[in-house]
Formats: sequence, C-alpha cells, structure tokens
Amino acid sequence: MKAAHPIRMAILDMNNNVENMGLASIERIADQFGVIRYDVFDVRHKEVVPGLDYDIYISTGGPGDPMEMNGVWDKMYFDLLDQLWEYNLHHTDKKFVFFVCHSFQLICHHFGIGTISHRAKESFGILPVDVTPAGTEDPLFAHISNPFYGADFRKYEVIYPDEQRLSELNAKVTALENPDLDIDDNRALMAVRFSDEWFGTQFHPEAHPDGMVHYLRRPEKKEMIIEQYGLDTYEEMMHNALHPERLAHTRDLILPGFIKDAMDRIRVYREENSPVYF
Repeated sequence: MKAAHPIRMAILDMNNNVENMGLASIERIADQFGVIRYDVFDVRHKEVVPGLDYDIYISTGGPGDPMEMNGVWDKMYFDLLDQLWEYNLHHTDKKFVFFVCHSFQLICHHFGIGTISHRAKESFGILPVDVTPAGTEDPLFAHISNPFYGADFRKYEVIYPDEQRLSELNAKVTALENPDLDIDDNRALMAVRFSDEWFGTQFHPEAHPDGMVHYLRRPEKKEMIIEQYGLDTYEEMMHNALHPERLAHTRDLILPGFIKDAMDRIRVYREENSPVYF
C-alpha cells in the first residue's frame, strides 16, 4: 500500500535575523502534531520563500517598521501570498495561512483593510484582548474567554478598518484592542479572519508561559523592561506569565486549533479524492 502523502508546513521566518522566541515556539507547536513535516524559510534576511507545494503556511512576527521593505523579499513574499489566494479561489484543495504580528500588519496593508500606524506608546506585555461579535462565531475563539490574554509587543498597529474592503473580501475582524488600556478611540485590530483558510493575529498566539517566564527572568531582559517600562509593568508581565489560565489558554487554543482544523480539512479532501483500486 502506498504511504499517505504527509502534510507539509512552511514556516516563513520574518524576524530578519534578530533573536526571538516566536520561531522556536511555532516549531514546538508544529512538533506536537507529529505527522507534520515543516521547513523554515528566512524571508527577510536570506530573501527566500517557499513554493506552492505546501499545505499550511505560518508567517511569523518580526521586528521593525512593516512599511520598510527592500523591493526584493517583499515582492517575493507578496507574490507568494497572491498566488496562494488565487489558488484557493480556483481549487477545492485549499492552502491554509496564519499570520502573526508583523506578518499580520503586512497582510492587512497588502489587502488594504486598515491603516498602519506608529503607536504613540509601545504596547509591551501580556494584555487583555476583546473578542468581537464576529469573533464569538469564529471556531478559533469558540472556547476562549472574553477578554482573553495575549502576548502583545508592538510599536506599530493596524487601525481604521476599511469596512467596504472587508466586505469585498468577506473578511471579519474577530478581536480588538481592549478599551481599558491607555489608548484613544482608534482601537487596534487584534485578529482578522481573512477567509475560511486564512487567519491572522496582532498578538503572539504561539507565546508559551514557560518561555515567557524564562525570558522575563533573564537579568538583561529584566533590566531592559524595568528601565524602559517600569517595575510595575515587569511585575504585571511576570504575574500574567505565571497565571495558568491566561497565556497558556491562548497558546493551547488558537494556533493549534488553526493547524488541527487545516489538517482535518486536508485529510477529508484527500480521502474523498484518493484513487479507488479494485
């Protein structure tokens, strides 16, 4: 009997050769499924992207201004996304894509669904996120609290959602920045369902409590956070990282839920379209 074709995942590393925890956390989540084979592509630093021969694509967070591009990696990246989107319009075997933080800002800009803005004050911490009415109907948020907590580190954000463009794409804003934070009325988009197969978050759903605690306890990181954001922010971050039903709940539900749904749909398609031998 011929072996089943493995499910393949491409992880698009958008960190531009800057040290981070996100990539390792995404790999850790992929590893928990066992049957997924994945490859990592260093998009911004080495200027490489995958082809269309993967089933699932995870595009990571990354540092810097999302509007700073060099005309090489960004062209390759957006060409890939356009090809994947077009592929899904004309095929029943879908390509699944998840966007995190920096990548979320890039795809929102590319699709024209909001304005990229530099925040007056950097968001830095494990912070509450509000589920929208549309989000309460999204399967990825079906079992999550409202508000829930997400690891949120950003100098830039997507604001002023374009309702007409969202309608054209049949996309829905599923989460917004919590209004209790020190912000104005322009609440940032925190999650968008772009299609049945594409989803993105401004926060880091891959963030693992153990990794956050280890990060926060590193002397140089602790000193940096206290110097830039104050002792209260540091202590609140540590409290939330240690709180079992906060960050762990988000980490266990959203990205793993997206991957599991993709795998289930890919398997159903393959079972229904596999050759029958007599």
